[in-house]
Amino acid sequence: MARTRPPRTRPFRHRPARRAATAPVSLAAVGVLLFAAGCGYGSKAVGSGDPKPAGGKKIDGLDEVRVGYFPNVTHATPLVGLRSGGQIPKELGGTKVKTQVFNAGPSAIEALNAKAVDLTWVGPSPSVNGYVQSGGKNLRIVAGATSGGASLVVNPEKISSPGDLKGKKIATPQLGNTQDVALLHYLRSKGIAVDPETGKGATSVLRQDNKEIPTTFRQGGIDGAWVPEPTASKLVDEGGKVLLDEKKLWKGGRFVTTNLVVRQDFLDKHPDVVEAVVRGSVKTNAWIRAHPGAAKKHINEALRRDAGKPLPGKVLDAAFGEIDVTDDPLAASLKRQADHAVSAGLLKKPRLEGIYDLAPLNRVLRSEGRPAVSDAGLGRK
Repeated sequence: MARTRPPRTRPFRHRPARRAATAPVSLAAVGVLLFAAGCGYGSKAVGSGDPKPAGGKKIDGLDEVRVGYFPNVTHATPLVGLRSGGQIPKELGGTKVKTQVFNAGPSAIEALNAKAVDLTWVGPSPSVNGYVQSGGKNLRIVAGATSGGASLVVNPEKISSPGDLKGKKIATPQLGNTQDVALLHYLRSKGIAVDPETGKGATSVLRQDNKEIPTTFRQGGIDGAWVPEPTASKLVDEGGKVLLDEKKLWKGGRFVTTNLVVRQDFLDKHPDVVEAVVRGSVKTNAWIRAHPGAAKKHINEALRRDAGKPLPGKVLDAAFGEIDVTDDPLAASLKRQADHAVSAGLLKKPRLEGIYDLAPLNRVLRSEGRPAVSDAGLGRK
């Protein structure tokens, strides 16, 4: 699905920043951030946006399953699959879906730990962080969702090459989230030292909510940002330039951006519910690949509801063109991302054996005559 970004149509302009700083936060003992940002773990209940049950028998006799996701194009699977009449509610029959919208991964994992949600779509770095912090007892990754869709976008008047990053201020969505790890690792690979906790260093790293980053960028409070879609394409629309598409750092351009995780105790108690969600996700991904135009409309409807307004057509087209929906969680890339977190100073060397349980996914794939996917040796024993 990858497409070339549209050319910049207007010069970059900014207004004086009103305020462009947030207070630094502390890392946990293993260098992991898992905190509640505001009420509800930095999330909001969708309420009227919850899909209507398809009707029929309740899976496992369960009245309700609580799921989380982000209002990002990189979460195309839940944005499309969780709508009323979508594939996930269909597979759950009479079991109701209650949804929770998060702004960044660490908040979603905090909610999972607190049993505020049962499953959530989330990035790989928060998944690793949560698994390690709990000693491997809180979650399992059960499916993939998207690959790609993350870029470093900069003000071209201030930054034209990686060498220009020194002395600049670059934003990420949250300390310890997937793009935060990617930026810190990239800066380190370029010999640019940054304190992983405070974000201070030769380049300043500002942790800010995805929805606030375009405004801060426009006002000149930051010089760039490493962000997921659609924030990256929003910045391009504001006059930014893609300095680095993260796909270029990965063999074949494939790396996990979003996967589906479940609480371990929920998986043990309600395996059929989990498999139903996974089956709905697989069918949703197939539908997205077969109907990209309609999928974009559903994504924009969800963004209107969850983020407050839809995307302009050219921004949506650019953002959607940067992602690939995938059932494969691309486990080998998660191992490398964990190594990046270690090198960035956010994580001690982790033990990740058991972080995956792909049995439900592989049963679904085999039922459709498709090959099983690999857990890269990190599967549940």
